[in-house]
Amino acid sequence: MIPERTLVEAVLDRRPGAFERLVGEYQGLCWHIVYRLVRQAEDAQDLCQETFLRVHQNLHQYRHDCPLKHWIGRVAYSIALRHLQRRKIALGAELQSDEALVLPEDEAEYFDYAAACDDAQAARRLREAIDALAPLPRMLLTLYHFEDVSIPDIAQITGLPPGTIKSHLFRARLRLRERLESGDLS
Repeated sequence: MIPERTLVEAVLDRRPGAFERLVGEYQGLCWHIVYRLVRQAEDAQDLCQETFLRVHQNLHQYRHDCPLKHWIGRVAYSIALRHLQRRKIALGAELQSDEALVLPEDEAEYFDYAAACDDAQAARRLREAIDALAPLPRMLLTLYHFEDVSIPDIAQITGLPPGTIKSHLFRARLRLRERLESGDLS
């Protein structure tokens, strides 16, 4: 892996293959953010292309004051949000309040995802339950639990306060647990 400062400089200097390396390095993060929000593969492909076009056009503005993945993730997140707003798709009630909630400790906080995926049927049920979540909680949950992106990193990408992210994660895990225990995946 090329250090990000070197990669940015190579792209800005228009060195052959540099931008392709940048895209290769960050396309997984971009796809994850965009697809988990919009859930339409064709739209996600277009929005990822738009993200990297915007990155290419504005990379000269990147100041290395945060990791490049945060900056690119923020661009992807903003583009996906604008897409949802144009389509008037609600992100979920949680987005209406950015205040952090003080939530009681609960066993939902410790829901065991690995155990839920022990067999193919359980994995399918888990995927269906995750897909049933609203766009924002779904994206936050999968970034945190499946992509191992830390809460501070998610905060950098989304601009949401860490407490708000924790609240979203808590409520999303609780909904998953309720759906999986009840068998309600409608």
